[in-house]
Amino acid sequence: MTPSFFPRTTVSPARRSFLAATLAVSAGTWLGKGTARAHDDSGGSVGVRAMEIAQEQAGVPYAWGGGDRLGPSIGFCDSVNGYLNGVCSAENIIGFDCSGLALYCWYRASGGTVDLPHYTVAQHRRGAPVSQDRLLPGDLLFFSRLDAPLYHVGIYAGHHSMVHAERTGTDVVTLPEVFQHPKWGPEYAGAIRPRPGSPGSVTEGAAL
Repeated sequence: MTPSFFPRTTVSPARRSFLAATLAVSAGTWLGKGTARAHDDSGGSVGVRAMEIAQEQAGVPYAWGGGDRLGPSIGFCDSVNGYLNGVCSAENIIGFDCSGLALYCWYRASGGTVDLPHYTVAQHRRGAPVSQDRLLPGDLLFFSRLDAPLYHVGIYAGHHSMVHAERTGTDVVTLPEVFQHPKWGPEYAGAIRPRPGSPGSVTEGAAL
């Protein structure tokens, strides 16, 4: 069916194809590169951008509860987390926690089409599982231990490395050889490739 904005009697088929292509390119430009590419390569190109954005955050301090769609934000302390040497430091730090970093990088890289919750367990439910031998940059890596199932998330950076915000008192860093690391290797619990969607209006848990 011919769209109404193409006059049937004055626009040739060749011209019509050119206009349609121009409109498509313009729409992609207006929405942003992340949105235009959000569904390409099963997350491949957007994942690379999410990884690059994560690497750009190197040196940003860890803040428990910190990070949102706009970037680093002030953290807070709960009954256990956000303290350094017994003093609440998170409420004086603008930065990211692990899931805050993941949600920011994927939201920005996708032009807003991938809107992850600020909760590690909920983020694990928001994508397709990926085996270790099929990981692509940007995939989210999850870690678990007996006392804290799925307590940490990092962003795969290729070549067995990940970008993450670890804990209060540290900065965002790229960690090489994560699967061979004495701490993170044994606690690796799997990976997902985020998919477009909204976290919804229901709070699913505290930030991790």
